[in-house]
Amino acid sequence: MSGTEAAPGTSIGLPAQGRGSLASWGKRSGALIVDWGASMVLASVLFGPAVIRGGGWRMWMPMAVFFVESVLFTGMAGGSFGQIVARVAVVRLDDLSPIGWWRAIVRTAMKCLVIPALVIGAERRGLDDLVLGTVVVNRK
Repeated sequence: MSGTEAAPGTSIGLPAQGRGSLASWGKRSGALIVDWGASMVLASVLFGPAVIRGGGWRMWMPMAVFFVESVLFTGMAGGSFGQIVARVAVVRLDDLSPIGWWRAIVRTAMKCLVIPALVIGAERRGLDDLVLGTVVVNRK
């Protein structure tokens, strides 16, 4: 990075590094992998192995478990299970406070649609973050 380039996140008021700085793609991707893996395991335990290799309503159970897990953890702890493990948090951009329940529900629903999460704007913010005024930051 040259001397004139700003660190990611500084243009939206985040620190260049440390607590509250913009979370890296690696941490965000790792968190999603942990969340999805945990959802697959829990769905298999609750609804049987048909959630992995079957059809019908059971094939949607990993997504349902992911939705519930992500909303509950994000609403209560500021991030999904995987985000807590990866030491990142989802906060409101305007005052860096927790996002609350309604944003947790809408953000997770948008993430379940996949496309909004793949549309990336400035500063590593997906369409879900841009619409809701949220950002994923480092916890430590």
